[in-house]
Amino acid sequence: MNGKVDKNLVGRQFQRAAATYDSQAMIQHRVADHLLAMLAENCRRELDRVLEIGCCTGLLSRKLIKARPDISELVLNDLVEDFAVPAGNLSGPLFIRFLAGDIETIALPGPFDLVLSSSTFHWLHDLPGLLAKLAENMAPGACLAFSIYGPENLREIRQLSGIGLDYFSLEELEKMVGQYFTLDQSRQKEERFFFATPMDVLNHLRQTGVNAVKREPWTPGRLQHFTREYQHLFSDAQGVYLTYHPLYIVAHY
Repeated sequence: MNGKVDKNLVGRQFQRAAATYDSQAMIQHRVADHLLAMLAENCRRELDRVLEIGCCTGLLSRKLIKARPDISELVLNDLVEDFAVPAGNLSGPLFIRFLAGDIETIALPGPFDLVLSSSTFHWLHDLPGLLAKLAENMAPGACLAFSIYGPENLREIRQLSGIGLDYFSLEELEKMVGQYFTLDQSRQKEERFFFATPMDVLNHLRQTGVNAVKREPWTPGRLQHFTREYQHLFSDAQGVYLTYHPLYIVAHY
């Protein structure tokens, strides 16, 4: 897809998917767990103040609080203001505040000991610019940990519809992060999920808000062609499949 992501559309789609997000976010759960495991391996400093970017319904937030009880203050950011309500349901001894708005434009109440984000940075307009901004708001030795999706992400959808994001490769990310941080660990994986029918694939994307790339009407003819070709090209004995391509970065300032 050429051009910038429509963040208004992104916000609306994730807001609509809020009720079904946690139950359908299979890849997001898996990616969050893997990111936190890498964080545990590479970031052993005490975490007084933490910023999470793109908290959504609190999927990663809940896992983080359980994994790192040493956090004193957790600042949760999301583009969707209504996600302040799920954030308010988080429990723990730490102080939690919600920071609404576009992370690329709002002021940040740094410095932070950790900035992390899972399955969010591919929606940004200027990732190098955000990395520079984060570096200005981090304590010496602070950790940066994020997951993002790579070029093979949702390749089945892209092949049949021509719709998809412009993703960075792992090598591009490493170079980008290295301009402001010292890279500790990077990793990439491909994850394949199976569904009964192509319609189940589309429903899965809709129920997690991941269909927030472009709004095009599904005419009966277009939908019939899509389901027929998807079944033909992307199926095996387990059903039809969908590929995710998560990339992981852990670094320090």
